[in-house]
Amino acid sequence: MIKEKKTHNKYLLKYKQSTHILRYGCFGIKSISFGRLSEKQLNTLKWSILRKLKLLTNNKKVFRFWDLLVMNLTLTKFNLESRMGKGKGAIYTKASYIRPGMILFEFDNLTNQQIKDLFFYISKKISLKIILVERF
Repeated sequence: MIKEKKTHNKYLLKYKQSTHILRYGCFGIKSISFGRLSEKQLNTLKWSILRKLKLLTNNKKVFRFWDLLVMNLTLTKFNLESRMGKGKGAIYTKASYIRPGMILFEFDNLTNQQIKDLFFYISKKISLKIILVERF
């Protein structure tokens, strides 16, 4: 059985690749505020984005979608009734620390109208301030 190491909530200050430029697609969703997304929130967001993309493209798999978030936090928790001390607690989920300027998602093979509809849909679902960026 593999047991995860309970580390303090450290996140990488620098990734091996830059996260502020588009790498794969023509359109991207960029964060302009600090925040944190848990693994459950991210999976729900990805599922709803894929569902919206299928609706926008009439169930044709012509679009391309990249998720660029890395889970770099481990969140731990104790019981509510437990006393102070005696360690850190069990890991209950992972999370991703988001900084301003990070590209969260990238898209390709979509029209401008489809990407604008998708952007407004995502902005209502996510708790961060985001902007739409595109490659020229």
